[in-house]
Amino acid sequence: MTSVSDPISEIEDAAMRELAVISDATQLEAWRLSYLGRKGKLTRILRGLADLPLEQRRSLGAEANRIKLRLETAHREKLARFEQDRVAQVTEGERLDVTLPGPPLPRGGLHPITRTLQDVLRVFESMGFQVAEGPEIEWDYYNFEALRIPADHPARDMWDTLWIDCEREGRRSMLLRTHTSPNQIRIMERTQPPIRVVVPGKCYRFEATDPTHEWMMTQVEGLAIDDGISMADLKGTLAEFARRIFGEERKVAFRCDYFPFVEPGMELRIDCFICRGAGCRTCGRTGWIEILGAGMVHPEIIANAGYDPDRYTGFAFGLGIERIALLRHGVDDIRHFYANDLRFLQQF
Repeated sequence: MTSVSDPISEIEDAAMRELAVISDATQLEAWRLSYLGRKGKLTRILRGLADLPLEQRRSLGAEANRIKLRLETAHREKLARFEQDRVAQVTEGERLDVTLPGPPLPRGGLHPITRTLQDVLRVFESMGFQVAEGPEIEWDYYNFEALRIPADHPARDMWDTLWIDCEREGRRSMLLRTHTSPNQIRIMERTQPPIRVVVPGKCYRFEATDPTHEWMMTQVEGLAIDDGISMADLKGTLAEFARRIFGEERKVAFRCDYFPFVEPGMELRIDCFICRGAGCRTCGRTGWIEILGAGMVHPEIIANAGYDPDRYTGFAFGLGIERIALLRHGVDDIRHFYANDLRFLQQF
């Protein structure tokens, strides 16, 4: 047991020698307890000063306090160095390498209807068609009258119209367009033949939704006007479109149909992608699925545009992008496209 007569300087020298070789915080804590703890060597000396004569107590007390202060300072400095080394080690081990690529971020994608629309437009652009656009809020004149559908024509029942509260000459005159065909007239008003355009856009109809109908749809209208355009040109254009969208193995068929602004009119069908023409529920047991309506532009419309109907002929067609997407991807309900369900949309 150390006594107050032991040379204090020897305790100081020993403590500093031991401190110099300490290499971690555990050893440092043991050193502190050995010299500065409640039962440490220096603490016992300080407690034993009370038994010494006054003069000796003063001199030894001053020396002991000096040594205590030195050891406490040395301990703090050593502890600070250990902490700095630990932080530097952690920092080096977890250092960010700015040359590495960052973590992948979630990527969005185009809506399946948008992607289908782009695919359709690319097909027609490769055939020489230009892309044009028109207003979604349309005049009754362009949407119906200029297309040979006057106010009392029963063909208006084919389009369930969303009218806008606007009257001209005592009757409703503005509406949300029911198809993109009004752009036939707008383009013909400002363009001279030859014309080859496709017009994409949203259309709106006041009807109940079901697996094959929506109140809003995306449509593409096509128009070609030139010398000598025939039904053969129309059939060849649409057959090429169907094969490039649905596959080279697709079979196509044309069937007569009625549209007020074409004569003759027809619809384009492809063989059912499920039953391959054998007949199933999807194709109504016919083996064929309708994908668009088309026909030769009515001579009256050509004449009303200021063109010579004896010289110019043309064809027009209209197709619904949602219907094309349903058939391409085998989706059974058109409402899935607009339900904003990421589980569905992320599949495309």
